[in-house]
Amino acid sequence: MNFLDELTWRGMLHDSTPGLEDIIDEPQIGYIGFDPTAPSLTIGNYVQIMILTHFQRHGHRPIVLMGGATGRIGDPSFKDKERELKTVEELETNLEHQKDQFRKLLDFEGDNPAIFVNNYDFYQEMNVLDFLRDVGKTLTVNYMMSKESVKKRIETGISFTEFSYQLLQGYDFQVLFEKHRCRLQMGGSDQWGNITAGTEFVRRNLNEKAYAVTTPLLTKSDGKKFGKSEEGNIWLDPNLTSPYKFYQFWINADDADISTFTRYFSLKSKEEIEAQEAELADDPRELKRRLAEELTVRIHSQEAYASVLKVSELLFNKKAKRDTLLGMSEQDLTTVAGEIPSFHVAREVIADGVNIVDLLAEHTQVVSSKGDARRAIKGNAIAVNKEKVSGHEHTVDADALLHGRYLMVENGKKNKFILITE
Repeated sequence: MNFLDELTWRGMLHDSTPGLEDIIDEPQIGYIGFDPTAPSLTIGNYVQIMILTHFQRHGHRPIVLMGGATGRIGDPSFKDKERELKTVEELETNLEHQKDQFRKLLDFEGDNPAIFVNNYDFYQEMNVLDFLRDVGKTLTVNYMMSKESVKKRIETGISFTEFSYQLLQGYDFQVLFEKHRCRLQMGGSDQWGNITAGTEFVRRNLNEKAYAVTTPLLTKSDGKKFGKSEEGNIWLDPNLTSPYKFYQFWINADDADISTFTRYFSLKSKEEIEAQEAELADDPRELKRRLAEELTVRIHSQEAYASVLKVSELLFNKKAKRDTLLGMSEQDLTTVAGEIPSFHVAREVIADGVNIVDLLAEHTQVVSSKGDARRAIKGNAIAVNKEKVSGHEHTVDADALLHGRYLMVENGKKNKFILITE
């Protein structure tokens, strides 16, 4: 099975230029561009990272083209209005952070190591006259206006800045061909116009043949765009999307999507995936759990996955023990505090000891009144850090704080709360 065969069975091949099948059995160099307009890569970006991953696993060499230049312009593809431009400083910060993320996801040291290229290097010494003469002369306005990404914006308006994006992306391909003998550009199907503009640059200016591959734009079974939750983007940065929320995204996926998601994102072989699907045909939740585990370990770490299991145990297992809570790191408890109701309490309230009834009734919304607190305690419903409170004279002090900051309170089996001291 070659690279194109791999994409085909995984459902990840949307289109390709003729002749690619004739050269793909030989080692090739190919690239995908990533504009650093966001503070982190997302799981939407990860579709393209998986393309580079499969490309590399089939013996080819991937180039990660960082859009230090194109990120300053704005790509009109599938955008209905002009994008707000980022500052140069913000783009540089994003670019360096994304490079750190790529280093964890692709092999930059093996037999066919991935390499970084920044397309800002192609343009920083080029003045506007050079650009117009050497780059702008390559494509006609008619050719550029025939691209779908431009046609849909003509009526609503498109700036020359965004109109020129395909010139930069086309010239990028030419430079990569000249400097690295890069013959293949890959991307999402919305990039087809920009990518084929690049093959035109190579044909017209270098008299060479270049190739293109695109993947379908991944959507969920309900027709919505893949890569977002109700709360927004799912980032690959644990500080923006916690490993727990990342894991839960896959666990909460629609059953109808799990086969597609597995083919897109699992590194298991065709035989392994098909055998797993046959074995678990009646258990889609286990299919989702296995994919969630594989991706959480790969994107974050084995330790992060272990943390996810601890948080899940605490939140969903009604029989979770005190040892589970006490064994949690400060980051684990921060994650928990983001998943259940939490209350901020001044540290001095607890520092010298506070009566449990006063704490619950005056500093939280765990109960509605002191009388309610006493009734809950009498009914054996209140627990602090997984220990039942036996009487309404119980005192909570600083020694009870986990990592010097957190306190877990439960009112019955289902109502869990975190108190955070400040």
